[in-house]
Amino acid sequence: MLVIPAIDLRGGGVVRLRQGSFQDETRYSANPVDLVRQWLEQGAEWVHMVDLDGAKSGRPVNTALVREVAEQTTAKLQVGGGVRSLEHAHWLIDCGVRRVVFGTRLATDLGFAAETFAELGEKAVVGIDAKDGMVAVAGWTEATSQTALGLGAKLAELGAKRFVFTDIATDGMLAGPNLEALAEFAEAVGVPVVASGGVSTYDDLAEIAEIPGVDAAIVGRAFLEGRLSVPEAIQAATRASTLQS
Repeated sequence: MLVIPAIDLRGGGVVRLRQGSFQDETRYSANPVDLVRQWLEQGAEWVHMVDLDGAKSGRPVNTALVREVAEQTTAKLQVGGGVRSLEHAHWLIDCGVRRVVFGTRLATDLGFAAETFAELGEKAVVGIDAKDGMVAVAGWTEATSQTALGLGAKLAELGAKRFVFTDIATDGMLAGPNLEALAEFAEAVGVPVVASGGVSTYDDLAEIAEIPGVDAAIVGRAFLEGRLSVPEAIQAATRASTLQS
């Protein structure tokens, strides 16, 4: 199982939110390029970046920072936040982004979802953000009447190749992931799932690695605050994956 460090961008800097609340933000002094280079030196391959301003406004905002990281590092980037069109997705891909994460538009426009999967294939990733089992959109600021399991299964039928599943209640809380919800979601979609939210210990990563269908875990605040190290996190995930197989 891959371990993917995460950077959330807001106002041109690196931040983390607690449970997706824009009113509960921790801002870090780290430079995104330096941070990514550090993680790469420690063994990471992929980095997950979220444009929080973009997610809230409905259009990519921190594009200069994304381009800078793509051009100045060798990281495999998975980027989301405010991507609502194929034009925006192609711009990110042209910058060097490997995977583009779509959220709100796919949840509200199944025709666009089918078109996106057909055109982008593995480069398109579905971001499903769940609060009490229900899908939230627009940077987690709006609830919908769709269940995460139902929407995930529907999008998988339309051709989705990969999902990032975030349990909003655990995100940024360092209290452990919602393993039950993650396992249910992975079983429902039947394609690779990236776990996001709540990882705070090496045991969390080991437990996630044991869930069938989950092939990666995103770690944000625990890395930014030095609670976990990238090399040891990779070791924990690899060890658990090996035992599982």
